[in-house]
Amino acid sequence: MELTAIQNMIYEVRGVRVMLDFDLAEMYQVETRVLNQAVKRNIGRFPEDFMFQLNAKEWDAMSSQFVMTSRIKRPKTSLPFAFTEHGVIMLSSVLRSPVAVQVSIEVSRAFVAMRNYIMSTKVVSAELAEIRAKLELLEKNDEENMAAVNDLSEDVRKEIDDIYHAIAELSIRPVSVEEARKKIGFKTK
Repeated sequence: MELTAIQNMIYEVRGVRVMLDFDLAEMYQVETRVLNQAVKRNIGRFPEDFMFQLNAKEWDAMSSQFVMTSRIKRPKTSLPFAFTEHGVIMLSSVLRSPVAVQVSIEVSRAFVAMRNYIMSTKVVSAELAEIRAKLELLEKNDEENMAAVNDLSEDVRKEIDDIYHAIAELSIRPVSVEEARKKIGFKTK
């Protein structure tokens, strides 16, 4: 079975990635009731962190979201069992067939691939968050710099205006005789 097909059968319930009993039964090439009977005969191998039964609310939410988990596959009276990665591996020891061993290997690979994918997306998400934070800081600094430039431009404009006013005052004022100076240098006849 293809890795992506198995990954499409992995759901998240109660914050844990699980596979449902009828999907596993299909993969192991047994009926769902046979799989569940084998589990019940070996219930000691399946603690709560390996397997749990969905409640009606969880099942309704899943069956309304996914076509694959339609009620046609399962009678309305019984709720499916959800197997975690460890529970799926334990199933191979309960079912004891070459198909079960091969399916367990493939399912383990699917869970590992999903875990790696999730970890890589977390790394990418963390990097994106870091880039966003840096971008926001740069934008804030840019806004502060623009405000400072605007303030500086106003100050420079004011100073230039003051210089023009001073030059205008000097050019308007008449030069007095006392201010007229003798030319410096050699006198030539």
